[in-house]
Amino acid sequence: MSVLVDSSVWVEYFREKEQADDRLEWLITEGLVATNELILAELTPPLILRKHTKLVSLLRAVPMLSLNINWMGVIEDQVNCIRHGINKVGIPDLIIAQNAKSHGVALFTRDKHFQLMAKHVGIELF
Repeated sequence: MSVLVDSSVWVEYFREKEQADDRLEWLITEGLVATNELILAELTPPLILRKHTKLVSLLRAVPMLSLNINWMGVIEDQVNCIRHGINKVGIPDLIIAQNAKSHGVALFTRDKHFQLMAKHVGIELF
């Protein structure tokens, strides 16, 4: 089973590899890492500008979870978040949560929004 790795985990990994969470290394070694187009859209522009072409190629080689957006589901998840006092969750985070949920995979993240909303939108965190 794959784990959808959010951009927040990747950014920490790239910045502080020495202190980064060992769980990402384990997921990479076991071939359990997954991504999607939205996460790559968040991660790759700064890498391209810094000419980290090898890293961009490696990220693009990570297995992709197809991204079929259910906009009514996004709206419902946003309503559930607001109803439970979880405000200012961005649409990209809601789409990423929906993507993990629709593929039945856990989400590995450092973003507090996901931690707050997990039980209200039905996602499993790694």
